[in-house]
Amino acid sequence: MAQQAYVTETDSGGSEAGPRGNRIRRLCVRYAAGWRGDRRIWRRGLITAAVAVLLSGVLAAHAHIPNAVGNLGSLTETFLPWLGLLIPVLLAVALVRRSATALIAVLLPAVVWLNLFGGLLSDKTGSGGDLTVATHNVNADNADPSGTARAVAASGADVLALEELKASAVPTYEKALAATYPHHEVVGTVGLWSRYPLSAVRSVDIQLGWKRAMRATVATPGGPVAVYVAHLPSVRVKLEAGFTARQRDKSADALGEAIAGERLERVVLLGDLNGTMNDRSLNAVTAQMRSTQGAAGDGFGFSWPAAFPMARIDQILVKGVDPVTSWTLPATGSDHLPVAARVKVDTTAS
Repeated sequence: MAQQAYVTETDSGGSEAGPRGNRIRRLCVRYAAGWRGDRRIWRRGLITAAVAVLLSGVLAAHAHIPNAVGNLGSLTETFLPWLGLLIPVLLAVALVRRSATALIAVLLPAVVWLNLFGGLLSDKTGSGGDLTVATHNVNADNADPSGTARAVAASGADVLALEELKASAVPTYEKALAATYPHHEVVGTVGLWSRYPLSAVRSVDIQLGWKRAMRATVATPGGPVAVYVAHLPSVRVKLEAGFTARQRDKSADALGEAIAGERLERVVLLGDLNGTMNDRSLNAVTAQMRSTQGAAGDGFGFSWPAAFPMARIDQILVKGVDPVTSWTLPATGSDHLPVAARVKVDTTAS
């Protein structure tokens, strides 16, 4: 029986291409010829180009989007990285439409997005450090506080902050963490557990009328560190009111004022700030501290919601210490992911 033979071609590089490769090559050649022979490539895709220019404007000038109506500026900044998903969509439309104008326009938001977030795409984690810290909003409705406590303790954190502590669940957390952390303090709905002695513990007034922030001095081997734990008020997105964050913003200003008045040189802030580092409403805090995720993380480190993280609202911020690495921990019984970081407290050591 005669067998059908396929004739293969060899390209300039010496590699063989079968019938499928020939078809793909012919399609590409035909597509490219369509571009060369079509004089409308500059007139088509003007709407796509306009959308690309608008997107680049939003990315570049997000700080100027007003908050006067529904806190639209803060809402945009909370999910700002996700606007980058529009870029490949616009690119695909430009290619389908064979629009040179749209293709060039799509370069604008791509460059702006990379300028804003390109640094988060690289792995900046380092080695060393002398203090590991972690923070977790455990969720007041957590059905497994004991399991959650064991999970975060397994991270190896030397200092652990917990937020949204339900009064009835505090004894459970204390019992589960006692073997790992001999020192701890709970103030209102936030608490701090530490391998090292705590002193000068006090609540921090963030203008709420109840206690959701605290401060303590941790006697680490590298020297004393002022550790703040805070749970800023939640924000809501409502159709009739937009992004409601007035109380969160007021509390952020109060927290920033407290940190600005701190006498110790080394400061670490752990907590659920209900806002991202891009949100201008947190400037009172973020302007004077650095994010461990931005300085020493791998990726965006989104922490909420745990089922499908879309924003980094659980933060570890530092001042006077050097971030070495930062990461998120596996999900627990909470709707937030725990986050952790390793820092270098003794910056004079080699």
